Amino acid sequence: MTARTTARARATAVSALLASSLLLVPLAGTAAAHPGQSSPAVSTPRAEGFDATALERALAEVPDGDVSAALIRVGGKGGWSGAAGVRDLRTGAPALPHARFRAGSTTKVVTAAVVLQLVAEKRVDLDAPVSRYLPDLLPPSFTEPPTVRHLLTYTSGLRPGASLGSTTEEMYAHRFETLTPEEVVAASVAQGPAHDPGERQVYGNIHYTVLGMLIEAVTGDSYEHQAAVRVFRPLGMRHTGFPGGPDPRVHGPHNRAYADIGGRTTDVTEWNMSDRWAAGDMISTTADLERLVFGLFGGEAVPPSLLDQMLTVPDIDGATYGMALERFVIGGREIWGKTGSRPGYHTVLGATRDLSRTVVYSVNAKSAREDGFPLVQRFALPAFAG
Repeated sequence: MTARTTARARATAVSALLASSLLLVPLAGTAAAHPGQSSPAVSTPRAEGFDATALERALAEVPDGDVSAALIRVGGKGGWSGAAGVRDLRTGAPALPHARFRAGSTTKVVTAAVVLQLVAEKRVDLDAPVSRYLPDLLPPSFTEPPTVRHLLTYTSGLRPGASLGSTTEEMYAHRFETLTPEEVVAASVAQGPAHDPGERQVYGNIHYTVLGMLIEAVTGDSYEHQAAVRVFRPLGMRHTGFPGGPDPRVHGPHNRAYADIGGRTTDVTEWNMSDRWAAGDMISTTADLERLVFGLFGGEAVPPSLLDQMLTVPDIDGATYGMALERFVIGGREIWGKTGSRPGYHTVLGATRDLSRTVVYSVNAKSAREDGFPLVQRFALPAFAG
């Protein structure tokens, strides 16, 4: 039994208790902002070369019918941060600037960093088939097993695995149930490959769920502990970690999250998301994610030679991702970034390669799992303007 399996078993009782005792009453509407919240908290001094006015205007509009809280940090040449909104729609208490939140798929950046550290230690070969490390993973239908590199670049050909629903409303009914990573992956590989490895780039959680299993197989340790000792602790990410197995709570100071369920604004903060695991179950803060960005691009989390490979998009038509991170060109500047979305939570981290500009945000939004571009356009892109 792995350390992760043991932790999950211990936490199952907690999840079951909360499933029966937590009362998530639908909220009829949006509460008024707490007194004073019409002027968001903004730090000084300001960073150079970005549109601070646009970000301050975006914060001044929070809370609104979609976003209840927004936390933003801009770094690089100087620093700037802002926070606005409410911690809880019921009380109207002001949003906590240093709140913990579900960071969603930004987790993949950490997973990629751990794998690349194992590559640097020559314990993993980027171009070795995944079956070298997980010999029982793939059925005979995979005549050409994907490599570790294929998994990191979303080109493995693996199909999506098992899920508890495709929409927030469908998933909400199962929010305290547990779907293990092993079950997710088993359902994926049972379908056979969607395409040959390296043929197409198709973003999905399944690639990184398998990488989490690979990390455990190679190290003989839990994925969560490897992430902590290799990334979180060295970079000083003291408020970042993973729930205990299926524990649905966000421990520590946090702002409540909301989604539309059955046409009503509903609190979705408590949610067992262990099925997202190495692909999306991390809980963090904006300050810690900023440390991750600087540690990664500064060569602390991944050796510079491997960082070059991490930031290389495969030569495949339509590909935009390297390893975990996606490449954008904004105002003529190359930006590498990653979004993360869970019900009620939308997260972004992004940076130029030279760290002249970085941005991290966490937004509590009912639209978090829909098209996230309007949120990115509102709370992140102004950091790269000017």
